[in-house]
Amino acid sequence: MLFSEILGQDYIKSHLTTSTSAGRIPHAQLFVGPEGSGTLPLAIAYAQYLLCSNTGAENNSGNTACNLKFENLSHPDLHFVFPVATNSEVKSHPVSNNFLKQWREFIAQTPYGSLFDWYKKIDIANKQGQIGVDEAGEIVKALSLKAYEGGYKVMIIWMADRMHTAAANKLLKLLEEPPQKTVFLLITEKEEDILQTILSRCQVLHFNSLPEQVIADALVSREKLDAAAAMKLAHQAQGNYNRARHLLHKTTDEFPFEEWFVMWVRAAFRAKGNAAAINDLIAWSEQIAAIGREAQKQFLEFCINMFRQALLLNYKTNTLVYMEPTVDKFKLENFAPFVNGNNINEIFKELSDALYHIERNGNSKIILTDLSIKLTRLIHKK
Repeated sequence: MLFSEILGQDYIKSHLTTSTSAGRIPHAQLFVGPEGSGTLPLAIAYAQYLLCSNTGAENNSGNTACNLKFENLSHPDLHFVFPVATNSEVKSHPVSNNFLKQWREFIAQTPYGSLFDWYKKIDIANKQGQIGVDEAGEIVKALSLKAYEGGYKVMIIWMADRMHTAAANKLLKLLEEPPQKTVFLLITEKEEDILQTILSRCQVLHFNSLPEQVIADALVSREKLDAAAAMKLAHQAQGNYNRARHLLHKTTDEFPFEEWFVMWVRAAFRAKGNAAAINDLIAWSEQIAAIGREAQKQFLEFCINMFRQALLLNYKTNTLVYMEPTVDKFKLENFAPFVNGNNINEIFKELSDALYHIERNGNSKIILTDLSIKLTRLIHKK
């Protein structure tokens, strides 16, 4: 993967190439950035730069045969680890090596893809993947071997925050005293979820969200979109190129998040002083509880964004509003007056708590029902 194929992040590209040329290559680095900012493709491009002895500002000046191997990610000294779970083909003890074929397809098709996109790719969207203790054993085994081409070995650990504590503890010594010419590239969207003992052993690089113009230019050149439509999508994407592509190809419609949100807040409005409407909230909770934990987490994130957008609209910061609901007879400007400084903190807290408990395998139906009943009080708070 060439640096020129990576959107934006020019400062980090320059830092990586300059430090490599100067011989300053940290053995463990943590790339921290929001979804769609390019942490994974840039890690792959950096690995290619190291393994193929490229020089200058691009990835095509070193070993030609080595660079060709990166076109299908088949370099023997490049290793990947990512969250997985059992599915219809892998029945037990899943590790990344079981899913390498799908992983290469995923990167080729959606290098800016999200964790949820990956889960759908390997048919575990109803589960929560993790990097388990079995994976730690695979990492130790892979890195105990000599480099195939005699140079560096690179281990890319994508979504390192999904690493099980037992796996992280098993890797601590390896991160502290790695084999010679071994480089760890850890990637995360949630730096706060990385174990402090892991974090302290890594050099941290922070990625920014992509500028709107960068996303718009990419949509024009790669998706053949006209400039005006590309800029509108780039604004809605909020620095996330993956979201921009989803919006363009309308692949976010697998779950009707907007419809569920509108159904929820309408039921919460009706429930004040109307005990019968509680049944609608319970039915709604049962419906959402049936879709799988990862989808539930995605939906709650969507709800947080909807409330945030309503608050911004209520306080007349229209230029920051990018969501355009399409549900019949639901207008964000009509909903906005019910989201204000007196209730927004509590609403965010309840949504965040629900997200936390679902992620930790709480009973989804109970969590969502409790959240719904609390919303009936908060939504009417003046």
